[in-house]
Amino acid sequence: MIGDKDSDHPVILPMDAHELDIWRRMHPSYDYWCGLHLGGCGGQLTDRRYTNKVCHFAHHATAPVCYRTANGESSADHLFIKRGVRRLMDKRQLRGRVQTRDLGNGPGDAVDVYLAESRRRLRFQLGPIDYRAWRGATDELGADAADIDWIFAAEGQITQQVIGSHGYCLRVRCETVGGERRVHIGAEARDRTVAWTPLEDCALTPSGIVTPHVEEIRLSRPRPRPIAIPIHGRVVFALVPGTAVPDDSPFAARDRQLVVADVKPVEGPIVRTVVSLPGDTDAPPAEHVYRVSDGARILLSGSAGSWAIETTRYVRVDAHEAERTGLWTPPTRPVLKTDADSVGHRSRTGASSTPSVPAPAAKARTAPAQIVQPARAPLARTDLVSALRDALETHARLHSTTTWATLVRTVSPDLASHSESERCELLFEVDAPLWEHVPILSALIREGDAPLPYLPQVLSRMGVRHSEASTQIKRWAAVETERAFAAYGTPSRTMPPRYPLKPEAPVVSRAARVVEAEYGTVRCPHDRPVTVAKYVVRTTAADSLTVKRLRELARELAEVLARLDGPARKRARKVVGEAQSWLAHRDGAGPSQGRAVVRKSAAYHVRALRHALKVAQVDIREAEQRRRAAKKEEARLFNEARDRQKAKAAHAEPSAEQLAPAGADPVERITQQLVGVAVGGGTIPIHALDTGGTGHGARHWLIAIDHGVTADVPLLSALVTKADGGPVPFFRDILMAAGLAVPQTDEALLKVWCREQERDYAAYGNPPRELPPRLVPKAGG
Repeated sequence: MIGDKDSDHPVILPMDAHELDIWRRMHPSYDYWCGLHLGGCGGQLTDRRYTNKVCHFAHHATAPVCYRTANGESSADHLFIKRGVRRLMDKRQLRGRVQTRDLGNGPGDAVDVYLAESRRRLRFQLGPIDYRAWRGATDELGADAADIDWIFAAEGQITQQVIGSHGYCLRVRCETVGGERRVHIGAEARDRTVAWTPLEDCALTPSGIVTPHVEEIRLSRPRPRPIAIPIHGRVVFALVPGTAVPDDSPFAARDRQLVVADVKPVEGPIVRTVVSLPGDTDAPPAEHVYRVSDGARILLSGSAGSWAIETTRYVRVDAHEAERTGLWTPPTRPVLKTDADSVGHRSRTGASSTPSVPAPAAKARTAPAQIVQPARAPLARTDLVSALRDALETHARLHSTTTWATLVRTVSPDLASHSESERCELLFEVDAPLWEHVPILSALIREGDAPLPYLPQVLSRMGVRHSEASTQIKRWAAVETERAFAAYGTPSRTMPPRYPLKPEAPVVSRAARVVEAEYGTVRCPHDRPVTVAKYVVRTTAADSLTVKRLRELARELAEVLARLDGPARKRARKVVGEAQSWLAHRDGAGPSQGRAVVRKSAAYHVRALRHALKVAQVDIREAEQRRRAAKKEEARLFNEARDRQKAKAAHAEPSAEQLAPAGADPVERITQQLVGVAVGGGTIPIHALDTGGTGHGARHWLIAIDHGVTADVPLLSALVTKADGGPVPFFRDILMAAGLAVPQTDEALLKVWCREQERDYAAYGNPPRELPPRLVPKAGG
């Protein structure tokens, strides 16, 4: 610090001896202090001039013990930011105050700015901060301010949080120019690109600190997207008629429509909130209750307590479930009028002169009540399937089975007119697709004490194997009923495993097996085949050999699939798949892939596999011949290129790599080699470095070359590339050894690498040029 120990005027001492001499002549009256605003001891400092190392400050011998650990260029950034903001406020003629804050890590944690006219605060956050501390500081700063602008030094989760809410985030960085640090304000967009602007070119307005890029982002940024959280469980809702949603709702979207509804989650209270529905359809009628299907989400906006439900699919529930939700009650039954009521009405109003009739006689002439029920519109197919599924889930929740007649009364009278095939189709739609962890609700429907007689057809269509041939359907339905009770009961419990159905093997007499083994199919005298049993497992020697050969051919063809080209591989895979499907059906180990496949004989599949294997072998031979020819051609071209290179090298001047002395120190030798590359304005692959067989790899020597470089010395290791181009994998280690900050993202690392190459070309060019500034500060900044 300049002046005294309480000064807030920082300075950076030139590190070069010649520059320090110029500095001393320009500022002969300066005295330096280990300032308290830097976390120092308050003792006086002196500048030390060196020609063999960098110049620096040093404490006087009488100074107290100093425990300051942060002594890099960035350790005074908070004071340079404070001074820069003061200059900007004076330039704009704005009233306010600027002060530094110590948040526990040191005096340079933050800089707070308060603009009196607009009651706005700016917080330059230079130290690390987590979400809880950020929200707490936002509440603290907002207690006496209209709004807050956060400007962050480092990228992190909080900057991404701000970008998600506002579309951009303000950043700050300082660059060393002469004896001070220049402050730059950046605007970081959603794609993590940062556009930097000098602080003196920024504007302080009632809406905060503004850069040209901030204005562009504000004009083009979309509405902040709310946070979406998936909902697990059932939710029902009913629209509230006559209630509109504000136009500026944070949940408004171009392809959505917002409605106000009463929402009831599973086993929860009813709440009134906003529901976001698809915008390509009209809003559903308000006189019904709807159930949200899967895919519903809770939307949360930045405002505390603001939330909504978003759904893309919803179905109308039946009257019984709607009444149980508490969101709907059935309409009042109409008053039944009788003839006696009409007579009584006329006598009370005096509209008739007929003498009154005694009560018993009037009662005798009373006509029976005429109950007129309104015609009930038939349910759509999807609504009928949904209502039937809901009814079966309700029975499962109550641990009870049901009958088709009960479903006719509770779901829809239309079910009574369904034929058996139509019932199979309807139940298939209720339970499809087949999942191991989801019970089949059709098992709850009973006919007497047994499951539905057409349940096996439903299961067969869903993919339950052996359902139409098994005699264990009743046992299977009992187990599946227990699974449904476990899944839908309150509370739910672990489901037992699904009962496996196995094919029935009919009993065939030993004599029939012997006859079939010796003579094939049993025939009657009239030459017509006799069906001994519907399901017979062939055990003859001929069939066993054919199946064995079938397995061998399928295995051989499957092994060569990877060596085939695209079309040939596709054809061979189809033949192998059909054979494996046939074998799986025969062994009862998997579902059949089609009746046409399993109807064919083993001999057919053997012939198909033999043909496919022969074609595959021909294709493999041709592909191998093409590969050998290509390899031979590649070798010829390589030899020609090598001969041309030898001829060219014989008449060319030695390269920079060849000029490096062979017996020099490895660091000196590789440095001279890299300087030669920089003079030529090129790069060098890592395998071309002249490490001299020292036992150490290129990483060791490159780190040694650039270890502890000063600001005016570029990194020569940036000229070394991988085999396929780009920075070497250990370039971050080189930056760390050089005492520089290490970028976190690969994009930023690539920019630093390219900038160091530019600095190399400028430093060693002919003539040398001015070095562009380094993109990364010293470590700890």
